Amino acid sequence: MRKLLLIQTGEAPESLTAQCGGFADWFRAAMRIDATRLQVARVDEGAALPKPETISGAVITGSAAMVTDRADWSERTAGWIRAAMTAGTPLFGVCYGHQLMADALGGSVGWLPAGREIGTQAITHRNGTHACGWADGLPATFPAHTTHRQSVLTPPPGSEVLARSARDPHQLLRYAPHAISSQFHPEFTAAHMRAYIAARADTLREEGLDPDVLTAQARETEVARELLERFAHAALASEQHPIA
Repeated sequence: MRKLLLIQTGEAPESLTAQCGGFADWFRAAMRIDATRLQVARVDEGAALPKPETISGAVITGSAAMVTDRADWSERTAGWIRAAMTAGTPLFGVCYGHQLMADALGGSVGWLPAGREIGTQAITHRNGTHACGWADGLPATFPAHTTHRQSVLTPPPGSEVLARSARDPHQLLRYAPHAISSQFHPEFTAAHMRAYIAARADTLREEGLDPDVLTAQARETEVARELLERFAHAALASEQHPIA
C-alpha cells in the first residue's frame, strides 16, 4: 500500500514546536490520516526523495527558507517536482511548496510587492475557474491563514489562478488535474496562527502592523483545511495516477 509523502522543507520555530508540535504533526492532523499512511522526508536536512511512481501523492510544506536563495536541496526538490508532474503524481504545495512548484514549472517567485502578509485573510475564489474534482465547490470567499514575504509573481505557463487575497493575487494555483498549490496554510489552526503572530510581534510592529489586531482576527479556517484533507484522502484512495 503506497503512502502519502510529506516533503518537509523546514520546521516551525522552537517557540511553536514546544507548544504545538512540528510541521509533520500539523499536516497529519489537518489531513486526518493515520500516521502509518504518511511518509516524511526532511529535504532541507538532506533526506532523499522516493521515485514519484512509488507514492500515492505528495504534500510540500512551508519553510523559513526562500526559494530565490536556490539552495541545493531546494533545487533538487524542484527537479523531483518536474519528474512527479510527468509521472502524474498528485501534488499539493503549501507556502514555500507553492512557490517552489510554481518556480519549478516555469513561473517566477520574488518579494511580495505589497509587503508581508500575515494573519487570517479573506481568500476570494475566482469565478469561472476549473478546479480539480477534490477542489470543486469552494465558496466565493473563505478565510485562510497566511504568513509570507515572498510569493509567486508570475504563474507558470498553462497554470490557472483559482483564488487571491487583497495582498496576493496568486493564493491558489492549479497546474494540472492532479496538481495544485496554495500560498495560504491549510494546515494551520487558529492557535498556530496566533503563535506565529506572537513570535513575530516586534518585527510586525516595526513594519507598521498591529499584532494585537491580527491576533484578535485569527479564527478557524475549516474550508481551507478541508481542501488539504480532500486532496490527501483522494490521493490515498487512488490506485493509479492521476487523481481527478
